[in-house]
Amino acid sequence: MTVDVTVVGGGISGLACARAVQDAGRTVRVLDRGRRVGGRLSSRTIDGRPVDLGASYFVVGEAADFGHVVADWEERELARPWTDTFQVIDADGGQTPKPGPMRWAAPLGLRTLALDLAEGLDVESARVVERVEPYRVDGEEAGEVVLAMPAPQAARLTGDAPGGPQEWEPVIAVVLRWDERQWDADLHGAFADGDADVSFIADDGDRRGDGAPVLVVHTTADRARRHLDDPDGAIAPVLAATRRLLRIDAEPVSTHAHRWTFARPAQATGRPYFRSPGLSACGDAWGESAAVRTAWTSGDALGRALAAS
Repeated sequence: MTVDVTVVGGGISGLACARAVQDAGRTVRVLDRGRRVGGRLSSRTIDGRPVDLGASYFVVGEAADFGHVVADWEERELARPWTDTFQVIDADGGQTPKPGPMRWAAPLGLRTLALDLAEGLDVESARVVERVEPYRVDGEEAGEVVLAMPAPQAARLTGDAPGGPQEWEPVIAVVLRWDERQWDADLHGAFADGDADVSFIADDGDRRGDGAPVLVVHTTADRARRHLDDPDGAIAPVLAATRRLLRIDAEPVSTHAHRWTFARPAQATGRPYFRSPGLSACGDAWGESAAVRTAWTSGDALGRALAAS
């Protein structure tokens, strides 16, 4: 049976789009290549606990509709306020507090938020889509088609990325676990100012709330590009930089690396989404700045537009 909308991509933007379509009384299905939905809201069980490998946190900001969703997550204890202050670490390891908006996290990992959005939707996981064109997916009728994924991935399915080409940057997330905490309790998260290897360090035990002595370190785009074919090769330089920046003497007891070839758009489009007859696109590149709230807002806005058309 043909549905009104087919969403290709089960990250937060695609799920928000599908929910908006379904809530408006239209039929929708979601096709996702992963075993579970989530996209870059990725959490993986490592050493017996979920670790956030993708997005480090999210901010509500002025996104009022997203704020209502977050308030519901908080009430059901799926999301929690984490911190409004990160550190900025200079090359010598000196730290300067950087106050900002409240950053939110998820006690059981950010993927649980995607799983919650997917509840009640028609989701086909482990579905590898080969070709997309207006109103069709892999040659079959699909209703309005939405590509909820980075533009370079969308271009592989369509020949040309909907809305035009976009430049995306890679990141390798490196998980470092110690037997006990080796850094200050008020670290929370830290931006590495001008470091060649490290861009951001998150205290995963702090943001999850279980106190586990685990750091998740995101590389710079330049460091990631050197290791796209061998993500584990990034572990040694990232570990060395992290120990230097945080003045850690001890070696970690375990490490893990995860590659994100298309981690973040180099520049957002400034538009809420791309819309054309039969083939549209949404995601964190479609907005004023790349962020989790941007992805949700883009998908929700596109879903409402499709449902109303």
